[in-house]
Amino acid sequence: MWRPSLLLLLLLLLRRGAQGKPSPDAGPHGQARVHQAAPLSDAPHDDAHGNFQYDHEAFLGREVAKEFDQLTPEESQARLGRIVDRMDRAGDGDGWVSLAELRAWIAHTQQRHIRDSVSAAWDTYDTDRDGRVGWEELRNATYGHYAPGEEFHDVEDPETYKKMLARDERRFRVADQDGDSMATREELTAFLHPEEFPHMRDIVVAETLEDLDKDKDGYVQVEEYIADLYSAEPGAEEPAWVQTERQQFRDFRDLNKDGRLDGSEVGYWVLPPSQDQPLLEANHLLHESDQDQDGRLSKAEILGNWNMFVGSQATNYGEDLTRHHDEL
Repeated sequence: MWRPSLLLLLLLLLRRGAQGKPSPDAGPHGQARVHQAAPLSDAPHDDAHGNFQYDHEAFLGREVAKEFDQLTPEESQARLGRIVDRMDRAGDGDGWVSLAELRAWIAHTQQRHIRDSVSAAWDTYDTDRDGRVGWEELRNATYGHYAPGEEFHDVEDPETYKKMLARDERRFRVADQDGDSMATREELTAFLHPEEFPHMRDIVVAETLEDLDKDKDGYVQVEEYIADLYSAEPGAEEPAWVQTERQQFRDFRDLNKDGRLDGSEVGYWVLPPSQDQPLLEANHLLHESDQDQDGRLSKAEILGNWNMFVGSQATNYGEDLTRHHDEL
C-alpha cells in the first residue's frame, strides 16, 4: 500500500505549519499562521559606539558576516569590492550603487536561507534534470506516481489527498507566472514560500480562509478562529488565554466590526503590513557613506566606509576594545 512520502510530510510541515493545539503556557498563540518579516539582525544598532555588527549582518547575512569576521582587513575590502561590482551589475550597470540597488542587495542576502532550502530540494523535484520543475514532476515527487484515474486509490482517506493535490496545483499555477507549467527556481521558491512574494498574497489568504472557514460561508467566525487555536475538552473551563484571543479577535482582527473576518481582514492578520527593513538599512548605509551627497554611492565611497558594511579581524578587535572601555 502506498504511504505518504517523507518529503510530503516535510512539505506539509513547512508549508502549512504545525497544527497541534498550544498549551496555555506555550507563549503567544496563533503565531504559526502569521508571517512577519524577520529582523535583519538581532544585534543592537549601535553605530555611535563603533559597533557595526547589525550593519554587517544586514548587508551580508548572518552566516556570511561570520566569514568576514575571520578575514584580514585587506581580504575583507577586496571581497567588498567584488560585492559592489555585483550590486551594480544586478542593477543598471552605470558604475554607481543607487539606493534601489543597495536595497535589492540587502533583500537578496536576507533571503539566502530560503534560496538554500530550495536548492537543497531542487534535484528531488527536477527529476529530468532540465533545469526546470514541471507540475507533474512536483506532483509525483510529493504524492507518488499514479496512473490516470487511480489517484490515491490505495490510501485510507483519498478525498483529503485529492483536495491537497488540487490545492497545491492551484498554488503552482499562481507561482508559475509565465503559465508554461514549468517552474524556474524563482517560481518554485514562490510555490514553497508564498508569504515572501507579493503576487502570492492572495493564495496565502485563500488557503488560510479555507483552513478556518468550516461552514464554508466565506468568512471566519470567532468560533472558527478559536477552534484553530484550541480544542476544548468536554466540561473543561476555557483557559484565560482563549478569552484573551476572543478579545483580540474583536479588537484587532475584526476591523469592520461585523463579527467575522473576510478575506481582506484575514490578509491583514496573517500578512500584516511591516516596515521595509532592507530599505531602511539601505538608506542608513547610503547616508553614512555618501560623501558628496549626490544620492548614490561610488565604489570608492563604499570602500572608504568599508568597516560599516563588512567586518574583519581588525574591526572585531576594535569592537572588543570599545566594549571593554564601556565596561570600565
